[in-house]
Amino acid sequence: MATDPFELFDLWLSEARKAEPNDSNAMALATSNAEGQPSVRMVLLKGHGRDGFVFYTNKESDKARQIAERGFAALLFHWKSLRRQIRIEGNILNVDNATADAYFATRSRDSQLGAWASDQSRPLDAREVFEARYADMAARFEGHPVPRPPHWSGCCVSPH
Repeated sequence: MATDPFELFDLWLSEARKAEPNDSNAMALATSNAEGQPSVRMVLLKGHGRDGFVFYTNKESDKARQIAERGFAALLFHWKSLRRQIRIEGNILNVDNATADAYFATRSRDSQLGAWASDQSRPLDAREVFEARYADMAARFEGHPVPRPPHWSGCCVSPH
């Protein structure tokens, strides 16, 4: 077994990609607000290395507000089929604009438009509200590449 934790993570993630039926890159992200109230949700790992573990989010979401308030988080990867888990704790830094732009460009057009149309973590009166916003964004960017919204970027958990 690898003794370097980053090498071990790479090995186990590679094995999980083969063994897990869905979302081998899924991780639980735990944050807390200014009062220390914890919150956890699932996000997808979109990059990793010795500098940290990257995911992307709407910067107006609850998780982004908690990250801004506290500056740290915990991650949990659970690969049930392999009977393995990895826990990571660390500070969170924003990825640079070039990195966020490059990743955003790889997303499907539907996902790009959805990032513009969604008020993540905020209730909607009806699904039709989102669908109307989505249609507005589709019309706005018709025939053009969809740029990354200013409220959408990446976060990197730098492990302790």
